[in-house]
Amino acid sequence: MTDLIALIYMLTMAALSFYGFVGLLTLLLYWRHRQETFPCPPAPPDLPLVTVQLPIYNERFVVERLIEAAAAIDYPADRLQIQVLDDSTDDTTARAAKLVGHYNRKGVNISLLHREHRQGYKAGALSHALAQARGEFIAVFDADFQPPPAFLQQTIPHFFHEPALGMVQARWDHLNASESPLTAAQAIALDKHFAIEQTVRHRANLFPKFNGAAGVWRRQCLEMAGGWKDDTVCEDLCLSTRAILQGWQFRFLSDVVAPAELPTTILAYKNQQARWAKGSIQCLGKFGRAILADRHQSRLARFYALISMSAYATHLFVLVLLLLQLPLIVFDYRFSSYMFFFTIAGVGQPLLFLLSQQLLYPDWRRRLCYFPVMLLVVIGTAPSNSRAILQAIFGRRHPFIRTPKRGCPNGRGQIEPADIARQYRLPFDWIVLVELLLATYAGAGTILALVYRNTGPLFFLLTSALGLGYVVYLGFRDM
Repeated sequence: MTDLIALIYMLTMAALSFYGFVGLLTLLLYWRHRQETFPCPPAPPDLPLVTVQLPIYNERFVVERLIEAAAAIDYPADRLQIQVLDDSTDDTTARAAKLVGHYNRKGVNISLLHREHRQGYKAGALSHALAQARGEFIAVFDADFQPPPAFLQQTIPHFFHEPALGMVQARWDHLNASESPLTAAQAIALDKHFAIEQTVRHRANLFPKFNGAAGVWRRQCLEMAGGWKDDTVCEDLCLSTRAILQGWQFRFLSDVVAPAELPTTILAYKNQQARWAKGSIQCLGKFGRAILADRHQSRLARFYALISMSAYATHLFVLVLLLLQLPLIVFDYRFSSYMFFFTIAGVGQPLLFLLSQQLLYPDWRRRLCYFPVMLLVVIGTAPSNSRAILQAIFGRRHPFIRTPKRGCPNGRGQIEPADIARQYRLPFDWIVLVELLLATYAGAGTILALVYRNTGPLFFLLTSALGLGYVVYLGFRDM
């Protein structure tokens, strides 16, 4: 029995190490493509008609900020159409209507498209509005974004003289990274994704993707790929994959930056991460065979696409390792020193985080003080992400649960009274009890390891106890 547990443990460690080596591969690919640049070409004399779509649902704290920023986009008024796609059931609709009317009177081509239902969620809203969109190009910004005035001037020219270019993605920046240790940790994680992973995927042509916001689609590409579909909760990854399989090309512009608000509570963050985890696994099941069979893509591209879609599975592996620790300690099982080689692969991902901060910020060393917080949050969110993965595999209903925004002070949003803010809070989630049990389990494992003088698993057990305990603490604090 002990040998079987040890075998499962080693296989799980091998799987985690494999993803660590992918981090090293990403580092190598970034180094190879780091010098490639895509300067903005001169704008054509006749700019095309662009539709900016703003999907919202119950966003009373940020809707005005969003509409104001969209109306301030620097683009010829007769060439710009703005659509506010509103599925709200609260006073967000009235707030949006008032501001839309204000800008209409000022000559801005902006309209409010309100649906009385949420059929298809965000994908359904985008698909519904596309029928009324007049643009040759479609830009999308979620409610938490603040599109910069020069956004279209910096992105639209890239489409000319490149008829196969179907989508341009901008880098996300953060309106409230310094608000709390939680938001600072999220910023580090997103910086690594955009500054390194997105750069590699786009420049090396490794199934690049649209991130759901702060991007521009060529309408022809969007429609030929089948449009927005709601059969996954990651409609952006779904559409991106279909477009790439049809041979369209994407471009990521790291120097074009669109700031957005980071989730300010652990409940909102867990909800966001769980949706991304579920959607990634759904897309893996939906497109896995098609990706493998696509001979127009390199073997490396197909490999990287499948690994990227399955990356959230590492959360499941972390939980398996944690649950196996206590039996191995009780049976006084000691692993060979060769297990050290598994840990070597673990440096891949931390190096990517470090490099992204160095690339983006002059004060990058100061920002690294939040790296331990990010590590704790990653481990602490493993139960909720693992549940989402299992729901994607075995579940049938997959509702799209919004990530609440509150209007951060650094982003010119207005903080509302506490009684109103409570209306937007997510309901109690029983997963916090699982997190509490696992934190206790990890703490007991730490004590047992000290009693048995087995120092090997101490760091992992202590980090797991702290990470899960920290997320539990934040969860109860935010209720």
